[in-house]
Amino acid sequence: MSVALDTSALLALAVDGVQRSVVLEALAGDPVWCASAMALTEALPAIDRLTDETVLRADLEDAVRLAWDHLHVVPLDQRCLDRAAGLARQQPVRLTDAIHLAAAERLPQPVRFVTFDPAQLGVAEALGFDVVSR
Repeated sequence: MSVALDTSALLALAVDGVQRSVVLEALAGDPVWCASAMALTEALPAIDRLTDETVLRADLEDAVRLAWDHLHVVPLDQRCLDRAAGLARQQPVRLTDAIHLAAAERLPQPVRFVTFDPAQLGVAEALGFDVVSR
């Protein structure tokens, strides 16, 4: 089984708390960890919304980048973007969420999809993913 992380799960790896434990548990059972190429790009500016403290921002960025170094990156080619556009038109998700979902669909099945974004939960389940959110 492959484990796919969205941006919320990638960020959770850098922040102490319950969500971090959930992600670590999901990763523990599988050797293949993945994320869409967009996850890091989306995570870095999100760090600035977590804290105003410069040192904490730097620490969080270091932690996110360290986690990123252990992930297989699913490229966002035209096929993936076209699928994401279709999902965003057919399902109640934003385009950024649809990109994560479309990238996860490209992985060998079955896929464990880790997200803390409520908008993605139902769509991920409908796509047949084993969804981890708590």
